[in-house]
Amino acid sequence: RTSGQAAYLRAIRNHEMVFCTGPAGTGKTYLAVAAAIESLRQQEVRKVALVRPAVEAGESLGYLPGDLQAKINPYLRPLLDALREMLDHEQVRRSMDDDVIEVVPLAYMRGRTLNNAFIIMDEAQNTTVAQMKMFLTRMGEGSKVVVSGDISQVDLLPHTRSGLSDALERLDGLRGIATVALTGSDIVRHRLVQDIVRAYEEDASA
Repeated sequence: RTSGQAAYLRAIRNHEMVFCTGPAGTGKTYLAVAAAIESLRQQEVRKVALVRPAVEAGESLGYLPGDLQAKINPYLRPLLDALREMLDHEQVRRSMDDDVIEVVPLAYMRGRTLNNAFIIMDEAQNTTVAQMKMFLTRMGEGSKVVVSGDISQVDLLPHTRSGLSDALERLDGLRGIATVALTGSDIVRHRLVQDIVRAYEEDASA
């Protein structure tokens, strides 16, 4: 819906790896998931992996009942929500049962190599430098990686460097990698969200 979003989609189509930063509501996750589903439908990839670091935004979920899957489900819910806006419930269930679409916490990526896959990491600002390196090196032949996050919303422990900030500096200029920075003008949620983001930005710069 915006020029920034159009540039983001172009970057995804034309590069093997894309980093996208921007505030809430700019479509970072939604557009990446849409591009992944399109690639799957066009048979450009065989698998879609949606990944998120399990870092709490100021609240602990450890007390929740249930097994590990039940505990990590709240972290993965935004990815599932984006997925269900594009596919009906039965398509999502069947794709996940067949392992064509996988929604997993970042820790589950260790030791794997994903070939012919479209791999998305959401909330990447909450990775450490070591976690980001681990994630990026999962990329196999014929795969595409999209990393998105909001570097103003880091939930890591104090004095812990964000893997997203580090990667943006470290990998700058590498061939095959694109960086897209969305801004408040790219927000497409409720009209109030743009005003809320602006109010917090003004407070932070005061």
